[in-house]
Amino acid sequence: MNKRSRTQIAAFGMFWLAGIVAVLIMAFVVGYIMVKGLPGITPEFFTTSPRGGLSGDGGIYSTIVTTFYMIVVTLAFAAPLGVGAAIYLSEYSGNTDKRIIRKLVSIARFGVETLSGVPSIIFGLFGYALFVTAMHFGFSILSASLAGACLIIPVIIRTTEEALKSVPAGYREGSLALGANRWETTWKVVLPAAFRGISTGILLSAGRIVSETAIFFVTLGGSYRVPHSLMSGGRSMALHVYYLAMETRAFDKAMSTAAVLVALIVVMNLTINVITSKIATKQG
Repeated sequence: MNKRSRTQIAAFGMFWLAGIVAVLIMAFVVGYIMVKGLPGITPEFFTTSPRGGLSGDGGIYSTIVTTFYMIVVTLAFAAPLGVGAAIYLSEYSGNTDKRIIRKLVSIARFGVETLSGVPSIIFGLFGYALFVTAMHFGFSILSASLAGACLIIPVIIRTTEEALKSVPAGYREGSLALGANRWETTWKVVLPAAFRGISTGILLSAGRIVSETAIFFVTLGGSYRVPHSLMSGGRSMALHVYYLAMETRAFDKAMSTAAVLVALIVVMNLTINVITSKIATKQG
């Protein structure tokens, strides 16, 4: 028992150490960005757009507008398709006896797994070839959003399917026993129970859109002006950080923009946690 206890204590100690080191690394990165970036954040930083040239002058107003458009439009395309596909794969695909349907479902699952690991620049080149060039959308928010939707749909499918699988089978059986059909069971029982997991997956996808640069480098255009429509080009906040750091060498502005990005992601996480906690409380 003494040897087993010592082994258990040592294992738990290693786990705690690994967790503490991971948290410290994350805290150091975030803290460094905040310390370097916060001094450059002023009201004018949020209300003025970047100016042309290599000076790095101006603020981030147009990049905030572009990022907001990107999140909304991309999720408008990706969320319904991703959640819908996951519902079919989780709730309906196992109830068919047709061999060809099962084969197609197997291919679809393999495709989702494969696309989840494809680098974002590949989706960017695909978006450039199809949306920018072939469909003549040009460098625009629409082209970038469609390419971004292709990027995050596999992520939404996987996270939503896992959330649906976590719902106990008894929920479905009880609903069907009370006379509800499969769609009513899915819509009124399964989806509300899995809402927290589904919303978390969508939030993670939104966070990826906020933080991506490669895919938008070849589809968004990089304009520093405020977009006026979906056909306008633009510059997301993450892409703006890249331009500031690599082309203008304005590292102080890059750090300030990065600090705003970090704060935005934290606010997104806190917001979704509050919403899902309230929904879970009401359901309980």
